[in-house]
Amino acid sequence: MKKEQSIRPEALLEMWQASGLKFKILFTLLMLFVVRFGVQIPVPGLNNDVIANLFRQGSLLQFVDLFAGGALAKFSILAMGIIPYINASIIIQLMTSVVPKLEEMQKEGGEAGRRQIAQITRYLTITLGTVQAVGMSVWLWRSGAVLAHPPTAATPVLFILTTTAVLVAGTTLIMWIGELITEHGLGNGASLLIFIGIVASIPTYASNTWELVQNGGSNWFMVGLLLLSYLVLILVVVYASEGARKIPVQSAKKQVGNRMYGGRGTYLPFRLNQGGVMPIIFASSVLLFPATLSQFAPNVGLLKTVTDFLNKQPGYGILFVIMIFFFSFFYASLVLNPQEIANNLKRYGSYIPGYRPGRPTAEFLERVLSRMTFCGAIFLALIIIFPMAMVSLTGVTTLDRMGSTAVLIMVGVAIDLFNQLQTHLLARQYEGFTS
Repeated sequence: MKKEQSIRPEALLEMWQASGLKFKILFTLLMLFVVRFGVQIPVPGLNNDVIANLFRQGSLLQFVDLFAGGALAKFSILAMGIIPYINASIIIQLMTSVVPKLEEMQKEGGEAGRRQIAQITRYLTITLGTVQAVGMSVWLWRSGAVLAHPPTAATPVLFILTTTAVLVAGTTLIMWIGELITEHGLGNGASLLIFIGIVASIPTYASNTWELVQNGGSNWFMVGLLLLSYLVLILVVVYASEGARKIPVQSAKKQVGNRMYGGRGTYLPFRLNQGGVMPIIFASSVLLFPATLSQFAPNVGLLKTVTDFLNKQPGYGILFVIMIFFFSFFYASLVLNPQEIANNLKRYGSYIPGYRPGRPTAEFLERVLSRMTFCGAIFLALIIIFPMAMVSLTGVTTLDRMGSTAVLIMVGVAIDLFNQLQTHLLARQYEGFTS
């Protein structure tokens, strides 16, 4: 067995000395600083006391704020966060699988096609963000949070227009920074921004838990039991995230002159959780979008019905599990194409032992992918349900929104960053051998 590469302290020093990696780290940190600075800039003309009271009453708003990194509770210029961009990405990816023009653009358009799809995603982000910003502005006015514009007065058109412009500009900035991090920094920009937002919210949740214990609402034993369950959850997630089925692949032998080439064995890794953290992020964003709109348009009957259903723990959990299954299979189909893998194996003279090249290989890979994705979806669903059960058991409700979703996102992003750092370490070691 080949020993796994690990990042040693001296290796970290070597990586820091590598100019390319140093730039990526510093650039990522700079972009994250810009985002956290923007979170502290509030939208002008609002009553902070009224907004704080609204968030104390709405647990759903607190959950949305978790993804915004506290920007929504402060109602800063970045209040909408990255959610409009994620929703736009989901819509475009769904449309890509059903609209032939978009599918052709993605698969056969090359780099130019991908840029066109990215541009369409940006336009859709601004459109969704505008709709959401208008709803948020009207909701603020109707809730009495707008200074000099009471809810009983005429509609403050100027306030709605200016606030919408500020919020859409903030979302556009977040989207741009996320793309810059993905291109020039470390990790996926959108996932990393959500990760930083969750980490930034931890002190608030810790403070609320301290107050809960001091007021007699719980005790430290129950808090410790819940934290221990989270630790076990993290260990399980880390272990399962690296789990994969290794499908053996054999290359055909070829004789060139008196020498034989090929015949070496390798494998195809089919991960248990092929989509990583993305199914969780997609499912959360889809569930948050209508629920968020209902907070800002309470008179719409359908949105109110959806919100009431989501505010109930069983309803939220059931829909979350369904969405996780859907996006697990959907994302796996985007990442891996069994027919394409089978064609590439056949083209390069490789095969899977026991299966003929071509269609039989593709059918076998499809079965394996379906089974692995199904098992991965069950794992994610169990991970979602476990913290809900522990919160009900311990009664420590201050951490109910800091549950499995946040843990999965944090662990997934941390693993992705570790893998990227490990890749740089291997590249650095390779450069040392060849120099």
